[in-house]
Amino acid sequence: MAKLKEAEINAKLQDLPLPKNILKTMHDDALAVGVTEKEMNEVIEHVLFGYKRSQIEPCDAAGVVAAQSIGEPGTQMTMRTFHYAGVAEINVTLGLPRLIEIVDARKVPSTPTMTIFLKNDPCVSDADGKADYAFDRDKAQAVAWEIEATKIDHIASVATDLAQMKIVINVNEKAMKRRNMVFMEIAEKFKEKIPDTTVEVSEENLQIDLTPKEQRYRDLLQLTKKINDITLKGIEDIKRVVLRKGSDMDEYVLYTEGSALKDVIPIQGIDMTRTTTNNISEIFSVLGIEAARNSIISEATSTLREQGLNVDIRHIMLVADLMTSDGEVKQIGRHGISGEKASVFARAAFEVTVNHLLDAGMRGNIDELQGVTENVIVGQPIKMGTGDIRLVAKKVDPNDPKLVKPIEEKKSRTRSQKNAADKAELGNIFSSGEARNEKCAVSGATDAEEDDIQKDGIQNNENLMNEDELILEETSEEAPKKRRGRPPKVKAEDEE
Repeated sequence: MAKLKEAEINAKLQDLPLPKNILKTMHDDALAVGVTEKEMNEVIEHVLFGYKRSQIEPCDAAGVVAAQSIGEPGTQMTMRTFHYAGVAEINVTLGLPRLIEIVDARKVPSTPTMTIFLKNDPCVSDADGKADYAFDRDKAQAVAWEIEATKIDHIASVATDLAQMKIVINVNEKAMKRRNMVFMEIAEKFKEKIPDTTVEVSEENLQIDLTPKEQRYRDLLQLTKKINDITLKGIEDIKRVVLRKGSDMDEYVLYTEGSALKDVIPIQGIDMTRTTTNNISEIFSVLGIEAARNSIISEATSTLREQGLNVDIRHIMLVADLMTSDGEVKQIGRHGISGEKASVFARAAFEVTVNHLLDAGMRGNIDELQGVTENVIVGQPIKMGTGDIRLVAKKVDPNDPKLVKPIEEKKSRTRSQKNAADKAELGNIFSSGEARNEKCAVSGATDAEEDDIQKDGIQNNENLMNEDELILEETSEEAPKKRRGRPPKVKAEDEE
């Protein structure tokens, strides 16, 4: 059979009720392998069956399952801080403390860090005609010097001359050139950052003398502190940059101590499509809420995987969706999601119980008891699973002809009552037979018609007798067994 073309494959996939990533995977694989129409139909059938089986059942407690699936592995996580991705010089918080930072949506993590990837675009050229930053160590190191914050102690020695009340800075020419810096730029930086200080520059000796306006020892100490805090080059928040080759690739990657995603963007040679930071709040402010959601999923998954724990990504995605559903990153706590719940009992069950109950009592708040926590507290079935099903009773007209009438159960009767009822039924039968005969005589029916009428009457009598026999058999079977022992006392009326 002929292989399907791309247009035919798209026509078969366009109306399927499947996520976009599954449809894209099916499209790419079908084009790569080359499938016939029969094979494509089988693939679609299997994928739809598997997707339907993977969907959650109606009324299932998805949130409880997700919380349990993340919380239970969290009890097996360590409290220590490990080295980051084989880089011994930089330590990053991992394990349970890192997971707590993620779900608490901390503005600044305890150890902020960035993973910066470099460009290797053959279509773009730089000074030497190639933009191969990712595979050229010298170019990668030059980008690292552009990023790392350079202080005065990195390129010079600082001495305090108490006799002349001044600070003498001797710049190391080799260190200065390695960081691609110019001596006069350093001097101008001091003049800009410390305007109330006299700056004397000796370009031949690479020496800078700084003298405070007021000749006091206290001012001299403060000036020394200011000099050490000035960032001469690079990004102030990034204290250190380590250049390493990637774990599974030959390209160079920069690992930073400190995070400044916005300041890194304009630096030449950086591939911003792959550069990441572990500061989720910074990603939200620079790239938006969708990027923050993906960052929460990525950070939580990598933290759990680093500890050897395998948690289904859908549980983590549910938590990330909940944290970012309002357009901003909110923590799972009393200052975030749990504190914004409508239920008083649900808020009180999380933290600061007394305060929530007192505030609700003073305001006269009403708890609708719609969630899981509040129904557990008051002892009601939760509205999950079978507890979420509600049956509605509709009033109907008993005289409605469409309504199916209930079959009345035949009551058990005594033998004397049954005999009297049988006699009455037989009397009715005979009277109805006589009425038929009179009707035939009046109407002038033929002999054949009279015979048919009599046969019908006899058949009806036999059916009624059979029904009476069945009733007698049922009542005899249901009759209670006689008690053994003394016979019951007979009343005087019965004896008479």
